[in-house]
Amino acid sequence: MPSSSTQLSGLLRRLVVACTAPLVSASAFAADTMDKAYWNMPRGVTQVSHDVYSLHMLGFYFCVVIGVVVFGVMFYSLFAFRRSKHPVPANFHESTVVEIIWTIIPFVILIVLAVPAAKTLITEYDTSNSDLTVKITGYQWKWQYEYVDQGVSFFSTLKADANAARQLHSGIDPNTVPNYLHDVDNYLVLPVGKKVRFLLTANDVIHGWWMPDLAIKKDAIPGYVNEMWTRIDEPGVYRGQCTVLCGRDHGYMPIVVEAKSDADFEAWLTSKKPVQVASAASATMTDAPVAATAPAAPAPAAPTPPPAVSQVAAATSVAGAKKSKDDLIKAGATVYGARCVACHQATGQGLPPTFPSLVGDKIVTGPAAGHISQILKGKNAMPPFAPMLSDDEIAAVATYERNSWGNSAGEVQADQVAALRGK
Repeated sequence: MPSSSTQLSGLLRRLVVACTAPLVSASAFAADTMDKAYWNMPRGVTQVSHDVYSLHMLGFYFCVVIGVVVFGVMFYSLFAFRRSKHPVPANFHESTVVEIIWTIIPFVILIVLAVPAAKTLITEYDTSNSDLTVKITGYQWKWQYEYVDQGVSFFSTLKADANAARQLHSGIDPNTVPNYLHDVDNYLVLPVGKKVRFLLTANDVIHGWWMPDLAIKKDAIPGYVNEMWTRIDEPGVYRGQCTVLCGRDHGYMPIVVEAKSDADFEAWLTSKKPVQVASAASATMTDAPVAATAPAAPAPAAPTPPPAVSQVAAATSVAGAKKSKDDLIKAGATVYGARCVACHQATGQGLPPTFPSLVGDKIVTGPAAGHISQILKGKNAMPPFAPMLSDDEIAAVATYERNSWGNSAGEVQADQVAALRGK
């Protein structure tokens, strides 16, 4: 037996189709077409998103009916009581009955809309009894995802092929890039059917985490933690975007969520942990034996306590055997293309005055310590890369910058970065 709300929705839907049929093609405005995201907001893949969609459609139907009634009465009055037909205007005062009717009707409409809206809002803000907690931190212009109490943390950045295609005079046709500007190098992977709680903040400026298919849109504010949650019903890949104007590259900060079955999610989570544990063990070794064919690695000054596993993969690396200058430049070109080219450009010319040129720059061509420190700590609009890049990656990109575009300032090794990290 259909509920009264379902019957009302069906009645309003038929009324909308009947009223609009003379204006557009019936096939283009059929009931099933109204459900498609191309013409309308998406239904989404969570119960909350379904509730939000239903609220949206209910409000839309009411607006259509009100519009049809108001404009119908207005057009009828203009035609039926035109001057040529009624040259003498009627002489009447306001009707108390009419005043009461058009006061009661809006009141009833507001109640009909407010009750389900309040219920949905209460549900949206209830983050209790979650199965998994993920901390999301916004950076210019990337996201960091940390699976709280799981020992997994990583950054998610615009995919390299899209980043290359968007560069001025790149010569790459964006139409040849799959999901152009809507794909990332690391997806946020979540389990299907589990309640996932998000803790949302930012490291530099205000960002906005928006995922239409999950009906989630919250601001990431520095120094403040917002909460939200989701429970995804269907496996798949879902795409969103930062919705706050967070700087000149705001449009290149996409979000991609991949929902997996519980078993696949656990397998993915397990696959992420050994890499970070291995990094943690390597990063804290003080007297590890070195292969006879490799030069001896410089030992740290003193043993340090193991860092949190969730911080290891992004923040720390092995201060192992020294690498050749050519190997560092080659690796640095990859890091530069993924992390630095958006602001400093492929030519190193930058975007002055916000992002200065690296060609002949005194920081890049000066003492290595100053160059390393600026990469680690950031400056002005440049974010700190200490939590984002390993010692090896920072050594590589610093060497690349110090030996490109006419610069010639020697190489940087990972042990130099390790010595300055945290100072």
